[in-house]
Amino acid sequence: MNIKTLSLAIAATSLMAGTAVADYTGLSYDATLNTGDVMAGTWTARIYATFSGSTDQLNAVYGDGDNALLIEAVGGSFYQNAFGAAVSTGINPALLPVFPSLAYDSWVTIGLQDQTGNAMLNIGIDFIDFEAGGAIWTDNGSWFATPDDAQVYEVGGQVLIGQFTVAGDDGVFGTISLQGKNADNSN
Repeated sequence: MNIKTLSLAIAATSLMAGTAVADYTGLSYDATLNTGDVMAGTWTARIYATFSGSTDQLNAVYGDGDNALLIEAVGGSFYQNAFGAAVSTGINPALLPVFPSLAYDSWVTIGLQDQTGNAMLNIGIDFIDFEAGGAIWTDNGSWFATPDDAQVYEVGGQVLIGQFTVAGDDGVFGTISLQGKNADNSN
């Protein structure tokens, strides 16, 4: 799957999202082809929930009995660094200069890319398969941050929900549900 096809997978995911914020406008991504000696032949996608309001929040990414959460690498597996983690709270930025490939680790988040100031939590998600390069799946789990945590607020119209690195011909696909708050604090 090439990067052009990735956009179709993300658009389909956006349409399939379950409960969403009223000012939620969709999903977007930044995709980077990795070159050089460290991760040549792979590409990394950062996936964002996008919003129209300047004070909108994303509080949770979840799956439930009606809409299971699934994020998978189509055609291959996710890159997982031995010094990384399934969630951004486990990414230690002090290790990046020593282990440059850590920057390409696959992880999920609400807003932040490492453990610095990160108050994100998760419940009901078994990340064992994901940490082995497989899919994330749950029908009763979430990663989340509370409305009091600054990381839930959009920055430039976006809240980061994950980083995923795969081999050159592989893709990222999934179905997620989102919960958040509008500027007036309504869910």
